[in-house]
Amino acid sequence: MLMQDFAADLTYQALPDDVLPVLRRSLLDTLGVAAIGSQSEMAQIGTKTAQALFGPTAASSARCLFDGNLASAAGAAMAGAMTIDSVDAHDGTSPCKGHAGSAIFPSLFALADGRGLTGQDLATYLALAYEISYRAGLTQHDTCTDYHTSGAWTAVGVAAMTARILGCDAAQIHEAAGIGEYHGPRSQMMRCIDHPTMVRDGVGWGAPTGVTAGVLAQTGFTGAPALTCQGPQWWGLGDSWKLVTDTHYKPYPCCRWSHPSIDAAAELMVRHGLSHHDIASVEIKTFHNATRLAGHTPVSADEFAYSIAFPVACMIVRGQVGVPELDISALSDPAILRISTATSLIDDPHLTQVSDGKRWAQVSILMRDGTRHEAAPRTPRGDTDLPLSNKEISDKYHLFADPIIGAETAGCIETLCAEFDYLYAGGVQGLLDIILRKPGA
Repeated sequence: MLMQDFAADLTYQALPDDVLPVLRRSLLDTLGVAAIGSQSEMAQIGTKTAQALFGPTAASSARCLFDGNLASAAGAAMAGAMTIDSVDAHDGTSPCKGHAGSAIFPSLFALADGRGLTGQDLATYLALAYEISYRAGLTQHDTCTDYHTSGAWTAVGVAAMTARILGCDAAQIHEAAGIGEYHGPRSQMMRCIDHPTMVRDGVGWGAPTGVTAGVLAQTGFTGAPALTCQGPQWWGLGDSWKLVTDTHYKPYPCCRWSHPSIDAAAELMVRHGLSHHDIASVEIKTFHNATRLAGHTPVSADEFAYSIAFPVACMIVRGQVGVPELDISALSDPAILRISTATSLIDDPHLTQVSDGKRWAQVSILMRDGTRHEAAPRTPRGDTDLPLSNKEISDKYHLFADPIIGAETAGCIETLCAEFDYLYAGGVQGLLDIILRKPGA
């Protein structure tokens, strides 16, 4: 099936039973990340800029996620994507080496506000955007030497979704995908990993690019054929949904590549009853790209997000990598810095070879008395073979959301997310009215 036919014809009734629970989980998980992300400097800068440069018009007006102020649909998508991307805890897929929801959800929220969509509509649009984005991402990685950010390929999925929401036919959706791919941010991910800044995973531009592409296609603008919508990765489209169901969830608010090391360090500390005071050094063997995260002495939230040594040290010293560790004060904690600077990252050829669609690491802790504790090589929790439970997803959501929007409001959102696809238009708008306003307003 061609991408444009899939996007134009997909119905809620055609969605497999195993896709809907993923969409419900991703909605709740993403909103928790967005809630805490709304307090970040990156989110506030992005939202103010979107409102200033992409403000509302008579033709396009939408509220910004966890802010409430108005921008155009593209501006609100930009603001929401930067809000979610500001805390590296959103859903993703290891085969694609990236994140779809951080661009798709804020774009959908911006387009859905006041449009009278039902929960079934939302589920349909989310499913087609996830599947198209993931397949475009895999195709891009198959055909390009550079490792591009998620913004590059989510622009294609968001474009197709936007065009479908606007009532475009298959031919217009084809044009939208081509426009989104052509104008999408072909940003190189390793540049941000080597030099962490607020550009992050590129979704802050991928989301508005996709929304803009859909609007352009609706008005007759044409685009070069989307090369990432062709090839072997598109075989079985409409029949196989393995990509959506391969979505993973993060227990920690930092790059996924650091997670197996964090999990291994936590396991060693508990299994052997270790105290960080008695630790001399830490060794982390992992795949090549992960060693470039480094981050022994991060000085910003961005450097914390793209590091391994520091979050592993947080787990060793504090027994957690959570909300307190996102505070700038944690970056100067002397106990964490001692462990972090005593951590060596080792580029392991075997782990590099096997880290194809998975992320492998092995951790050893060396004690002051010379004892060495070594964990077996492992992949991160949250992948489909080591899934987080529904309770773990809920606990993470409340950890992030409750301090920002209050436990009562957070609980209301969780109830609405649990079976959002059963909501009528009024229920969907009720959810949007909660999340598209400033916390506490």
